[in-house]
Amino acid sequence: MTNKLSKEITILPSVCDSSAALGVPDTFALFMDIATEHACALGCGIDALAPRGLFWLTVRTRVRFFRRPKMLERVTLSTWPEPPGKLKADRDYTLEQNGTLLAAGKTEWTVLDQKTGRLRPMADVFAPDFDFWPEAVWDEPFTRLLDAAMPEFARHTVRSTDIDLGGHMNNVAYLRALAAAFSVSEWQGMNLRELEIAYRASCFEGDTLIWEKQESGGDLSLRAALPDGKTIVLARLATG
Repeated sequence: MTNKLSKEITILPSVCDSSAALGVPDTFALFMDIATEHACALGCGIDALAPRGLFWLTVRTRVRFFRRPKMLERVTLSTWPEPPGKLKADRDYTLEQNGTLLAAGKTEWTVLDQKTGRLRPMADVFAPDFDFWPEAVWDEPFTRLLDAAMPEFARHTVRSTDIDLGGHMNNVAYLRALAAAFSVSEWQGMNLRELEIAYRASCFEGDTLIWEKQESGGDLSLRAALPDGKTIVLARLATG
């Protein structure tokens, strides 16, 4: 299996928003899905890690949008892992059409030992002779997101449809909840260029997420917290 996976896909109605273009949360979902597929093909997916009591965790993800493809457009979706650090690894993504970049993303991952609750070294996941793809979508580090109380603007009750096989709210479900906190006119007028999200803690079915936001210099800083103030996710939307 190649160290980079690329596949042609059609933008179907099920992944489009009210503008008939690929939805923002759906872009994250496409990246998550192809990462899962590729990791399994490389022998370090959930099918290989789960019997060992290991579980991939998403630390944070950043996606840059250049043009969201419209319904029924054909595009090329690609992903590859970067050379990892000791405990964390980045995975890159691109969405292209005829050589033109439509979106690019990067996710920072780590691996949790479910028995001990500790992080496992990447050497336990990737073979020592793994030939990593030599490119990266960008080199700059992730943003240090604001973790502070902000004005409340929406609430979300975690439903059964938000829960994944780990028993907690799925990574993309946070983005769907975030998208639902804005109106159609707000989304269509936002001109979103970049969305970054960092996962700080888990929440579960029945929990109430309080979304808070604050605008600064054309960016929106967001925090989702439990009623007791515990931070669950942090996010940043670059607009305009």
